[in-house]
Amino acid sequence: MLVTTADIVPGVQVQLLGLVRGNIVTSKNVGRDLMAGFKAMAGGEIKTYTDMTNEAREIAEQRKIAEAQAIGADAVVAMRFSSEVVMDGCTEMLAYGTAVKFV
Repeated sequence: MLVTTADIVPGVQVQLLGLVRGNIVTSKNVGRDLMAGFKAMAGGEIKTYTDMTNEAREIAEQRKIAEAQAIGADAVVAMRFSSEVVMDGCTEMLAYGTAVKFV
């Protein structure tokens, strides 16, 4: 499935099918928090959190694609990510876009 941040697929006419999204709410791990705290004091990348957000982004994107496939889409355009702290220690990662069918 084609997924793009562009608002259109150049040279292709499409039928809009609607908004599709996928999300995940993930929480921090106590062990990760302890090590991240030490790393934050020293400075630099906190790799465990980078890995956690990358994994959450991948899961959210796959769920969005599954939703688009379920409604017969050929592509998702105007794809975006959003993240939000839901509560202390929990973050939501959201992937969303517009499902389209090629005509």
